[in-house]
Amino acid sequence: MDKYPESVKALHDAGHEVMSHSNDHAYFNTLSAQEITADLNTCNDKIEAVTGVRPTLFRCPYGEYDDHVINTVRSLGMEPVQWDVDSLDWKDISADEITRRVTEKVQPGSIVLFHNAALHTPEALPYIIESLLQEGYTFVPISELILKGEYTIDHTGRQCPV
Repeated sequence: MDKYPESVKALHDAGHEVMSHSNDHAYFNTLSAQEITADLNTCNDKIEAVTGVRPTLFRCPYGEYDDHVINTVRSLGMEPVQWDVDSLDWKDISADEITRRVTEKVQPGSIVLFHNAALHTPEALPYIIESLLQEGYTFVPISELILKGEYTIDHTGRQCPV
């Protein structure tokens, strides 16, 4: 948010959801409830100032979460989100490898993790999208994909209704 507010605004203006990933990418499992709350409120205030919309979803940095983190996030009226397919694009693997990883692991309801600054993601995305569309998948905003009500998250990051 601090570095690229115009990009965040452009994403929002193009119809994309802009949600929270934290203000400073801390290890949330090591933070107190007060520290988590302060971090998320700071980030959410920045997002809301640029987009006019307060985030309702949060992806924990490093995928680190526990009951303490989840309960604190939910106490703010937000829902924590986890992924079940990791593109590993942050490792600067090739576009072909990113494409293979994603297309081989996606299942109905999958949430795929990509990083906006990853070197080969822009090259891989057209192939991933085309392949998944040919297989009959559709793409929806994350707020439409996550389960509502009671669910658990299994060891792969997949949501499971209770």
